[in-house]
Amino acid sequence: MIVRSLADVTGTDRDVETKTWRSKRLVLAKERVGFSLHETVMYAGTETHMWYANHIEAVLCVEGEAELTNAETGEVHHITPGTMYLLDGHEHHVMRPITDVRTICVFNPPVTGREVHDADGVYPLIAEDEEVSA
Repeated sequence: MIVRSLADVTGTDRDVETKTWRSKRLVLAKERVGFSLHETVMYAGTETHMWYANHIEAVLCVEGEAELTNAETGEVHHITPGTMYLLDGHEHHVMRPITDVRTICVFNPPVTGREVHDADGVYPLIAEDEEVSA
């Protein structure tokens, strides 16, 4: 059994921050349970372009308000607490937080915690026992 709090991961290598978001990774590939679990806060007034070509992601908004655009269709969704979205078709998408938005995210396959978005917004597919190439 693993019991871990957000406070436990704050300030560790599981706590990853960029200009537009901060993600605290509670469960990673090294736990070998088939998914990863993150709390991610996206910052108000920013815009993040993402495309998980190698992963399926489910996201539950628990706080805040945002606009999510399917970059492939142009369809816009209003995201508020209690709203879930599932990127089951590897959709290119853009998140535009109106306020800070706190989400709970699940990735399959699980991320290792070393991934960063590339120029296309993609996380590379990294096996837990691989090193990240620069």
